[in-house]
Amino acid sequence: MSGQDGAPRPHPVTGQQFVSPVPPGTGWPGDPADAATPVAQDAADVARLASAARTLTELDAAVSVCRACERLVQWREQVAAAPRASFAGQPYWGRPVPSFGDPDATALIVGLAPAAHGANRTGRMFTGDRSGDWLYQALHALGRASRPTSTHAGDGLELDDLRITALAHCAPPANKPTTQESATCGQWLDRELALMEPRLRAVLCLGSLAWNATLAAARRIGWDVPRPKPRFGHEAVATLLRRDGRPLRLIGCYHVSQQNTFTGVLTREMLLSALGKLWTSET
Repeated sequence: MSGQDGAPRPHPVTGQQFVSPVPPGTGWPGDPADAATPVAQDAADVARLASAARTLTELDAAVSVCRACERLVQWREQVAAAPRASFAGQPYWGRPVPSFGDPDATALIVGLAPAAHGANRTGRMFTGDRSGDWLYQALHALGRASRPTSTHAGDGLELDDLRITALAHCAPPANKPTTQESATCGQWLDRELALMEPRLRAVLCLGSLAWNATLAAARRIGWDVPRPKPRFGHEAVATLLRRDGRPLRLIGCYHVSQQNTFTGVLTREMLLSALGKLWTSET
């Protein structure tokens, strides 16, 4: 697929022509995969390839070509083939969106899923939509993002001591992955937490779904999670214990969705306060 007329489109930053969805290894900025990257076709493949990843780079590559959830593959590629009028001249990534940020980070943000015309278009977490505008502006104010905007992969944005992931790496219809889709993709999150474990000190969850998914992943990889299960709330903080007994702080934050930001459920001050807890021991 390459748009409704089948034609390649120029990347907004590099000008290179791409069909939609973008084949791995063809030069898209930040693409971690190539034509030889193994492709997960079902949940069992996800489990096998996730456990085989020895680095975050290997994990990101495997995530970015995953085809394990048929409904999500069809949806993300359907969206890529029929872009919004405002993006009609652009190619769409149309693949699972890998995590983004500093590979040596001690802080992690877990979101919900890529937006159909945001990260599903740009190929980078929280890039190209209003949620990303809020998030990266706040991170820039905290000195953790090199730019206050995030419009396209290849725009020069870098993160300092922070990595961003999601409980689902494909854009889901109505922004709602199914229980089975979340469980399948959760295996990527399990491995990501395990690979980051030696240096990871804090995780911020955008919304209750990310909070619950992170707690579930923590239990699956053998971390000690308080019982009863910590309840989500804005700036709620829970202490988890990693397998070596060291503490890790889990922080709640209302999601940077337009519904929350437009209605004032989440203000810029609230977002800055919650994000700041990633790099402080204060509760």
